[in-house]
Amino acid sequence: MTAEDKSVAVRRGSIGARRNPASQQAILDAAEAILREEGLSGFSIEAVARRARAGKPTIYRWWPSKAALLLDVYQGFKNSRQFPDTGNFEKDLRGFLTNQLIGFWHDGLCGTVFRSVIAEAQSDPSAAEALFAYERARRKFAERLVDRAKARGEIDPGSNSAIIIELLAGFAWHRLLTGRLAGSDADVEAVIATILAATKKNPGT
Repeated sequence: MTAEDKSVAVRRGSIGARRNPASQQAILDAAEAILREEGLSGFSIEAVARRARAGKPTIYRWWPSKAALLLDVYQGFKNSRQFPDTGNFEKDLRGFLTNQLIGFWHDGLCGTVFRSVIAEAQSDPSAAEALFAYERARRKFAERLVDRAKARGEIDPGSNSAIIIELLAGFAWHRLLTGRLAGSDADVEAVIATILAATKKNPGT
């Protein structure tokens, strides 16, 4: 994991006792193993506790919901993929959409896990809070992609970095939630073209 990736890892703080790093890692490893071996259907706090040889109260003290634990495992999957920094705004946009979002989710397990977290967040306030914290930190980090392009003079310096990333993420989330990740290549190019047109520098700027 790079220093930049570590800076966006969203780890919920302990509610009560301080986390023991070895116990925390054992729980995360157990959760990941269950997801890979049994999928979401076999995933539960009880199953993770048994596999990690940890008490359920300990897990709930550190992760207030199943979704919070899932997000930490998901973050570990996500950290294996670097944010693009090609020196070119168009290429960075394409890499962000295809590698960080659509392609990452299309691989199977990761998309299933994230879709489950989103679904749980609709009815569980603690899950919604965990998702919002994760998504806010991730988007903030992704905004650097746009900020770099502005610093290079590639795009209009008045371009709204937060809105651009939210538009890109929103497109990808919609494809994920409606089961339309496959066959998105042409639409990805259309989205990129739209963003490029909207951020084109005005003459004289």
